[in-house]
Parts: sequence; C-alpha cells; structure tokens
Amino acid sequence: MENFPVINLDNINGEERKATMEKIKDACENWGFFELVNHGIPHDLMDTVERLTKEHYRKCMEQRFKELVANKGLEAVQTEVKDMDWESTFHLRHLPESNISEVPDLTDEYRKSMKEFALKLEKLAEELLDLLCENLGLEKGYLKKAFYGSKGPTFGTKVANYPPCPKPDLVKGLRAHTDAGGIILLFQDDKVSGLQLLKDGKWVDVPPMHHSIVINLGDQLEVITNGKYKSVEHRVIAQNDGTRMSVASFYNPGSDAVIYPAPTLIEENNQVYPKFVFEDYMNLYSRLKFQAKEPRFEAFKESNVNLGPIATV
Repeated sequence: MENFPVINLDNINGEERKATMEKIKDACENWGFFELVNHGIPHDLMDTVERLTKEHYRKCMEQRFKELVANKGLEAVQTEVKDMDWESTFHLRHLPESNISEVPDLTDEYRKSMKEFALKLEKLAEELLDLLCENLGLEKGYLKKAFYGSKGPTFGTKVANYPPCPKPDLVKGLRAHTDAGGIILLFQDDKVSGLQLLKDGKWVDVPPMHHSIVINLGDQLEVITNGKYKSVEHRVIAQNDGTRMSVASFYNPGSDAVIYPAPTLIEENNQVYPKFVFEDYMNLYSRLKFQAKEPRFEAFKESNVNLGPIATV
C-alpha cells in the first residue's frame, strides 16, 4: 500500500505549487483523504484546544459515559455490537449562527478557544475548496457558492472521545460510514490511533501526526464533481489502551442549498448524480448513515422531477 498522502500547505505559494496541487489532486481522486501540515493554524491554539477538550471530557463526560456503558451492558458483550458506537460526543454549531454560548458545561476559556479555532478552520476550508476548484477547472469560488443556499454554508464541530474499550473486537469506536456533507477538517489525537479508511477493499490507518489537520471529502463533493472525487468509507477502531480525542469540523452546504453536478464536469450528458436540496439529503442520511451511500443517491434520482433542469452557473 502506498503512503498515506501528507500535504505541506507551505508549498502552495512557492516553487513547489504545481507539485503540491498535483498531490492534492491525486489525494482527492484516489484517497478521498489527506493530511495537512503547515496549514496556518497556530500550534499553540491547537495545544490549548486539545488540553481543554481532554479536561472537559474527564470532568464532564467520562463518568456519564461509564454509566451509559454499565446501563447498556457493553463491557460484557459476547457478540459484535452493530447498533452502537464506543464514543462520547457533543456538538457545536458555528454557522449560520453559533450556539457555543448555549452548550452546557463548557468553561469560558474553552468557549473562547473553540470559537477562535472554528474561525481558523472555516478560513482553511474555504481556501481548500478554492484549491479543489482550481484542480477541477471550476471558477474560483464555485464550490463555496454551490454550498451557499440563502443563509450561507452550515459549519459545525463534533467533539468526540473514544475511551479504552475492553472488547475492541466486538464494539467499534465509530461504525463505517461516509460523511454526508462537504469538506471535513479533523484535529485528531496524535498519540492514540484508531481512524481508518477503506481503500481498494482494505482498511488503511490514518496516521496520527502532531499538529496536523486531516481532510476528507463528503458526499456533496462527490455529487458536485459528478463522481470525479469520491467520499470514502471510514471508521474508528476502539482501542483498549488510551482515550483518543477527535475534533471534527464539517463545512457543509446551507440547508436549502440545491446540490447538483457542476455542468462543466458532465461529459456527453453523462450526469451520474441527481439534483436535490441538501436538507432533504440530510434527512435521508440521518436514517441510513451506516449503510451504503449509493441507495441514497438513487432515491433522489427518482424524485428529480420536482427540481427542474440543471442550470449552469
């Protein structure tokens, strides 16, 4: 198996720009994932977010998780658990409006750091979308505009911790799935591994790297690129040693954004993907997240009559 793609974003503005763009193109076409270093987010901010996330888990969530495990009898399971994940999570919304001030149990320092981190990630997501536009031959800003809807994109963060699991062979940290949205930016634990993606029929580890941001592509980018880029199935393997931290931020279309393949990426009327409203897709995804993505796309092909022909931008 070839090496997992690691992109040095420092090289995007220098002599190595062409080679770096080629690496990003290859990662998008053949992996659906890549890892960014020198991405411009200050390391001290990342260290603060990591420290506060781990403190918050220990103080506010660890005991709750232990009680949940005891109530569900998960520590004593003898057969594979297929309807639950071994993870402790909470969610933050940043766009269209933030709910960070309303989420209980967060310290003022944690709220402030997460707001600052989210702003940096939002900027990085938009920078990356424009690099993808360049590689795809789309006009600058096309993907951001496609995500916009009437109120702008949606952007939120899932904060997860994966505690030590006594039966990692029977309980997944997070079951295999593709991500429904646009572009995902993950700040993951650099000591405890567990994230894997499916490539060429084999599960491949996404390597933990200090101060890196892991990028993966969601279902909406697969649709807009008419399948040139694909969302990739991934999962988290529970570990029996150490708690893995995951701060995953999702830069997604607005709820009323109409998603469809970019006309310039449709060759000879070969439109592979349907046209739909993002909120409708999310409603379907919420019920079928851990199933194959293809039936989700098929379901919308049958209902396309209501949305009219695809217009060029």
